Amino acid sequence: MPSYHEFFAGGGMVRAGLGQEWTCLFANDIDAKKGASYTANWGDENLKISDVSNLTTEDLPGNADLAWASFPCQDLSLAGSGAGLKGDRSGTFWPFWHLMKQLGKEGRAPSVVVLENVCGALSSHDGKDFAAICAAVVSGKYRLGALVIDAVRFVPQSRPRLFIVCVREGLAIPERLVADKADPVWHPPHLTNAYEKLSRASKAAWVWYRLPAPPAHGVTFSDLIEEEPQGVGWHTPKQTRYLLSLMSPINRKKVALARTMDRRMVGGIYKRTRRDEHGERIQRAEVRFDDISGCLRTPVGGSSRQSIIIVEGKSVRSRLLSPREAARLMGLPDCYKLPQNYNEAYHLAGDGVVVPVVGFLAANLLEPLVHVVETNEKEAA
Repeated sequence: MPSYHEFFAGGGMVRAGLGQEWTCLFANDIDAKKGASYTANWGDENLKISDVSNLTTEDLPGNADLAWASFPCQDLSLAGSGAGLKGDRSGTFWPFWHLMKQLGKEGRAPSVVVLENVCGALSSHDGKDFAAICAAVVSGKYRLGALVIDAVRFVPQSRPRLFIVCVREGLAIPERLVADKADPVWHPPHLTNAYEKLSRASKAAWVWYRLPAPPAHGVTFSDLIEEEPQGVGWHTPKQTRYLLSLMSPINRKKVALARTMDRRMVGGIYKRTRRDEHGERIQRAEVRFDDISGCLRTPVGGSSRQSIIIVEGKSVRSRLLSPREAARLMGLPDCYKLPQNYNEAYHLAGDGVVVPVVGFLAANLLEPLVHVVETNEKEAA
């Protein structure tokens, strides 16, 4: 079976996506609470709780086929501090990549490296941060290509993410995995624009990966809602009225329309800061009834937690999204063990990688790449 090292592992959602066809040799996260969830679900045999900058190659066993790093996004996010790769959190890419280069010097460089982050990484500092990542990858003797995959193709959650897939220099990439040019499905304009700003060396090492269309999942937001939610309570009528009062006329019309439907309508609500007609910043509640959840976020303050509103005729109820509902939106099975604390469970989900996205990427790109590597090595022997 192919093997891997997982960095910034959180609760092990990449492990869940790769499945039993892959062997985990090592997992790392700095957060002890996330580590407790990882241990509850996968055991602690391969887990090391540590700042990635404190790791050495002695901590990394074996010759892993894959290294996966979902490094922190806060400094690269459009809603973040704007610090980019110089920030304390997103800057952890550098000690991770130092480890990859050290493995290379030891003859243990992973055949494939996946870097996952928010799409804001493409535009951070006018594309300079993305260019810096690509330049580092190329200097580490890897070819690379990037894909933007929106989880809405796999689960009812709008969650576009950037995946940079790096292949060790000198390894053959099967022709069926390579496209002649960008595919708008996986390479949207903000990615192609970022590519145009890369150095000549990075462009020379670039690959436009080819992926098949994902299978239709047919699951709606409503399908994932718990009838008897655990870990959250329903708002009082007064709290629901207050939530409705935060809506703009356009959003209140959406609720009014939902009340005319002859079925249960489930909407997702986020509180956001907007400017009113006088230019003043005010809090607004924005709702969507398209049976797709908004992107889960980590709960840094109450406004980042998603609420739901359930409309059935004259009945209008609201509450926070439950931890299990958040886990389902990430593609985790109900047998996955969540923290008892609400914020810890929501944070775990909001910080993770959508499980079916990992599985799709593994089946259609990572496993074929690793298989070719294994075949080449056997033939060489």
